[in-house]
Amino acid sequence: MAERKTGDGRTVVSGPAKMTPSEAFVETMVANGVTDIFGIMGSAFMDAMDIFAPAGIRLVPVVHEQGAAHMADGYARVSGRHGVVIGQNGPGISNCVTAIAAAFWAHSPVVMITPEAGTMGTGLGGFQEANQLPMFQEFTKYQAHVNNPKRMAEYTARAFDRAHAELGPTQLNIPRDYFYGEIETEIPEPQRLDRGPGGDKSLAQAAELLASAEFPVIISGGGVVMSDGVDECKALAERLGAPVVNSYQHNDSFPASHPQWCGPLGYQGSKAAMKLISQADVVIALGTRLGPFGTLPQHGMDYWPKNAKIIQIDADHKMLGLVKKITVGICGDAKAAAAALTERLADRTLASDATRDERAGRIKAEKDAWEEELTEWTHEKDPYSLDMISEQEQEEGNWLHPRQVLRELEKAMPARVMVSTDIGNINSVAHSYLRFEEPRSFFAPMSFGNCGYALPTIIGAKAAAMDRPAIAYAGDGAWGMSMGEVMTAVRHDIPVTAVVFHNRQWGAEKKNQVDFYDRRFVAGELESESFAGIAQAMGADGIVVDKLEDVGPALQKAVDAQMNEGRTTVIEIMCTRELGDPFRRDALSKPVRFLEKYQDYV
Repeated sequence: MAERKTGDGRTVVSGPAKMTPSEAFVETMVANGVTDIFGIMGSAFMDAMDIFAPAGIRLVPVVHEQGAAHMADGYARVSGRHGVVIGQNGPGISNCVTAIAAAFWAHSPVVMITPEAGTMGTGLGGFQEANQLPMFQEFTKYQAHVNNPKRMAEYTARAFDRAHAELGPTQLNIPRDYFYGEIETEIPEPQRLDRGPGGDKSLAQAAELLASAEFPVIISGGGVVMSDGVDECKALAERLGAPVVNSYQHNDSFPASHPQWCGPLGYQGSKAAMKLISQADVVIALGTRLGPFGTLPQHGMDYWPKNAKIIQIDADHKMLGLVKKITVGICGDAKAAAAALTERLADRTLASDATRDERAGRIKAEKDAWEEELTEWTHEKDPYSLDMISEQEQEEGNWLHPRQVLRELEKAMPARVMVSTDIGNINSVAHSYLRFEEPRSFFAPMSFGNCGYALPTIIGAKAAAMDRPAIAYAGDGAWGMSMGEVMTAVRHDIPVTAVVFHNRQWGAEKKNQVDFYDRRFVAGELESESFAGIAQAMGADGIVVDKLEDVGPALQKAVDAQMNEGRTTVIEIMCTRELGDPFRRDALSKPVRFLEKYQDYV
């Protein structure tokens, strides 16, 4: 039997051969470089699972399948390879829906393998039977259903190919009886697109706009990270002398130490970035769909430049002009397009050349002003937050201001750090304080905004990059949804560090009750036992921090334990109940009541 070598040194069958469908499934994963799968074992795929080990595949058993899919997402976003998740048919699969939705909005090449009830029982209401394809149709780029065991390798390969080609999750649905039998099949070689820079016409139009621009600004988006195009983005920015802002939740798309970096747009973003882009006459949206949450007014500023010409570059043509009106749309790879534009501008005299030094000074001044404001912004100053600070000063114990904590964590961040943030008030405020030097370093739940994201995602990221420090941020509400995955990190030697902001409330939604419902709090309070103590009970280390001077040393101690001792640590930060700005003031309206018994509830 002929064999061929894979890129990682393993072997896979070459040419037509007799095998079982389970062998065809596993061999196709080997051909696609799969070494790690996240999930919970189940009888539905046990025949294939039995040969994972000799194929060089590790199944990482998790606490909950949602965590498994988040881990596959983090794994894919760090490595650039597929993240793979699997579970038992029915409930194991339905548990993954939320996390696959998050991966969809992160454009992660996650392959969701969904073993299904057997073909002879389908439709009879058998044990753990479910119609699994509709569950994921809104959140996958492609769905493969194995309709005959002889097509196992074909459909498996296509699910992996499409995940990379379409930049998003795919589903491979396999009736559980189709793992068995005898087939003659061939293991396909993986197909990878060679993406280009876009069409000559659109590139030429963009180059003309940039040549005449007096104040160009670049938005560096997730496509820059996914295409490994940070260097090309830097080269284009340096040619133009343009400020570079990060798109929402893509703080790792441009190095923070670069003099032209200005920070992120969107919710709780950088005032410097917003003030500078408001002055743009031409905006280059590089690898970003310009999502609405990342361009809405913030800090009291409606900063999107209404009269600027917009050049949007995206690998998915459906994103071009979807959210914002554009002047030129380029359907192309962010890296290749940036390189092509830089080449077209290389020998030209640009309108912006004459103001390069003046614009550099303006960039520096805005950044310096924002950094000074951040340093002085030690706590929130709205009436509710001031009341909470005053009340907690009377309570027993020490309570830290979240902004001061975030600044101290920023100072203590190790080199090459990876950070995931959950959804919530403090996590969102953290956007202003998270800065990175390399791509594939920052992971957030993007537009789906689900709680319970940060810890499992950073575990998956760590599994793909064991040499890098891995840190998760979570509020106490979101933490409760996924903290059980601490056991996964401990059990399987995937050490991470979690920072839990313990302010005893669902902060983001509670802020709406402050602003719109006269501080009538319903279901917003969270009283909990010590999260550090719970972590210790799960076999991890736990540190409680209630003094500002202990924040940095606690993080450094935890990271040292992670990198040198293989220890997972939960750092519990005791925070005040102050709250930052809400997610969206435009999403709610002041209440109106008509019935007499509700008249006071306005």
